[in-house]
Parts: sequence; C-alpha cells; structure tokens
Amino acid sequence: MPELRKDPTIGRWVIISTERARRPGVFFDYTETAVDSQNDCPFCAGREPQTPAEIHALRQPSGPANTSGWQVRVVPSIKPFLRIEGDINRRGHGLYDVMQGVGAHEVVVETPQHIANMADLDTHQIELVLQTYALRINDLEKDPRFKYVLICKNYGVLSGGGRIRHSRSQLIATPVTPVRVKEELTVAKRYFDFHDRCVYCDMIRQETTTKSRVVLEDSHFLAITPFASRFPFEIWILPKKHSCDFVKENGQNYSFLAVILKRVLQKIKTGLNDPAYNFIFHSAPFRRNANGTQWKTITEDYHWHIEIIPRLTRVAGFEKGTGFYICSIPPEYTADYLRGVVI
Repeated sequence: MPELRKDPTIGRWVIISTERARRPGVFFDYTETAVDSQNDCPFCAGREPQTPAEIHALRQPSGPANTSGWQVRVVPSIKPFLRIEGDINRRGHGLYDVMQGVGAHEVVVETPQHIANMADLDTHQIELVLQTYALRINDLEKDPRFKYVLICKNYGVLSGGGRIRHSRSQLIATPVTPVRVKEELTVAKRYFDFHDRCVYCDMIRQETTTKSRVVLEDSHFLAITPFASRFPFEIWILPKKHSCDFVKENGQNYSFLAVILKRVLQKIKTGLNDPAYNFIFHSAPFRRNANGTQWKTITEDYHWHIEIIPRLTRVAGFEKGTGFYICSIPPEYTADYLRGVVI
C-alpha cells in the first residue's frame, strides 16, 4: 500500500510507493551518456581568456588576475538569469507586479584541473570551494538591491549542467526572497512558535536516535535520506549545531563539511553509477533590518542545510498538477543501500 508522508519542514505531502521496495535493485529509470569536451573546455587552467574577467579567485601564492595559478575561480555567467547592471524599478502593471531583472549570476570554477564531478576533488579543494561560496555571499550582501543568494550545482546533462564536464557551481543573487525559501521560513517559524524549538534540530535528534535514514554521521554533520523524500536517494546534509546561516560557520566547520560532502557524493557516484545530480544550499536570506521584517526569530527557528538530488526519475504531470511528489523507493531502503556502498 502506498504511504503518504508529510515533510515537517515545509508542510509538503509526498507519496512513498512501498510496492517498489520489494525491488531494491531498481534504483533509476534512465542514465545519460557523458560527453567529455576537454579540448573545448574554457574552465581549465591556462584558458582564462576564454571566460569573462574573473570576479574573484583563490591563488596561492597570489598572482595577477585572469592568469593561471588559481585554485578556485569565480567568473560571471555568459548566459545570466539576472544581470548586475541597473535599478530594480519595481512597479505595477495593472494587477501585475513587474521589476527589472537585476541580480548576479556567477560561476564558481571549482578546480583548475579538468575534473567533472566534485566527488573526485580532494577534501581540501572542496573546502576551498566552500570558503569561496561564503566569501562571495558576504560580498554580494553589501549590495542593497539583493535579498538572497542561492548556491546550486548542476552535475551532468540531465541536471542542466551542459556539455562541458568541468566541476563548477553557481551563485545567483536575487532582488526578492524566493517563494521556496519563504515557505521554509514560514513553516520553521510556525513550528518554533508552537514548540519553542527548531524543527530541523528536532529532526536531527529523531534521526540520530532511530538511525534508519542516516547515511553518514560525524560529530559536526548529519547526512540523511529525509522521511518525506521527494526523489529516490535524495540526501540532506545538516549541521548538528544550530545555525541559520551557512556563511556564519567557522573555518574549521568548512573542513568538516568538505569531508562529509565528498563522502556523500562518492557514495552517490559509486553506488548509483555516476548519475547526474543537483545540490542546493538552503540558507537564511539577508537581514539588513531585522526589526523591520517578519523573520525576527530566524536565528532561532531556521537551520541551514544542503539538499542533494540525484536525477534518477522524471517529474510528470501528476506531480506538476498536484504539488505531490512520488518517490518510488522508501528512504529507509535507500539509506540502507548507501550505507553499504564502499568508497
């Protein structure tokens, strides 16, 4: 019998198809054929003139911009969703709201080497990438036009990653707080108002007690397949210490996060035949005037985390029409499988 499960962090219902649990080897519906285009890759060291001028780069030792010798490099997207130039100019158009497409869209080139998957970077390199995310978010926060910065990664063609197989991710600053973020913040605040506790902290306590959905755990971070998983092998990584802002983590925690993030990505790569995946960092929006916003308790009620989604199934008409997701394998089974994957 299928089971409906409710995600306590956003109030979304998910259908878990327990019949598929009898076939734990059937993990994915389709795969992609990788096409390596190293000869055309503009992101490799030595090809800096093939990208827009860099916004930021980590170099050791320091050297001139837009030359080789970098460890992590940030450049503007050549096809930006939003553009840095101009004023927001929010206005009404009858009953509709309109504003200029102002924002920032940056590409974080995660390694000078032609490596496709972040899973294959060493932990120190991943730590440098995490530090770069934090540095860029802190810099973008200085621009009063921006309210939120999304960190996301598209690995593989099926994830939207494009044909160039060079490990990179994106930072996108928006002039409004996205609806998906507002939904999380609203539910987190409602839970905190009722229970006087963070819903994510309660989730961590329950998951570390039951263990059935834990993929990896250390003293600083927890990786789980969430109770109401939308997709097979969906994984969340949460800091055990409560914090609403990814950028507020100290440097040592980025080192610990790099270790568990690499291990999770390695398990996905090894156990699921190197599928395409997306990851998204969920962190609190900018709060330049906390007294004037509705998120006055956000430091207590919200909890930053990473959501990793292997692209193993398609979203069809039912999901789009109802807002329900259908997960074909219970998360307890996928967690058990991933725990057994040797990396």
